[in-house]
Amino acid sequence: MRGPSIRNAGPGDLPVLPGLEAASDTLLDGLLPAASGELPPPATVQDLAASLHLLVGGDPPVGFARLEEVDGQAHLEQLSVHPDAAGAGLGRALVEAALGWARQQGYTSMTLCTFAGVPFNAPFYASCGFEVVAEPDGELAAVREHEISLGLDALGERVAMRRDLLNRRGPASRPSSSGAS
Repeated sequence: MRGPSIRNAGPGDLPVLPGLEAASDTLLDGLLPAASGELPPPATVQDLAASLHLLVGGDPPVGFARLEEVDGQAHLEQLSVHPDAAGAGLGRALVEAALGWARQQGYTSMTLCTFAGVPFNAPFYASCGFEVVAEPDGELAAVREHEISLGLDALGERVAMRRDLLNRRGPASRPSSSGAS
């Protein structure tokens, strides 16, 4: 069965995305220490409109990937999938499409920051070819410092990860798909 198609976000998609991000955040309930704080609020429509690039899955969207630039390379700032669409391959399809877009733009790597111990975070990204960056530097270190200031590290161990886009081996090097697998 084919899942939602992945496409560039349009202006009409933007109002849906903050609610989608909030719904996606509920997938973390019970996976992070409850007494340690709360996740920051979802991005605003204005923040999303200012993104370097946005990809969405579905019409209306049930998932999205927000891309920025960090250290002159692509950075996956946010990946959100609605709980009703979780587990069907949409997150992987969005990552594959984001990697494909980044390659088309001439980037040679993609970074992200995520929870180390959440199965659909760092272990998922590792299955997409991302590797932990032991000691982030430059703008990536600044992203990590910002996350600490937001209280994200109080919720659980966070890691920075990087995917080499020039490496043609592994699951993340296949051509991007137009739908979930």
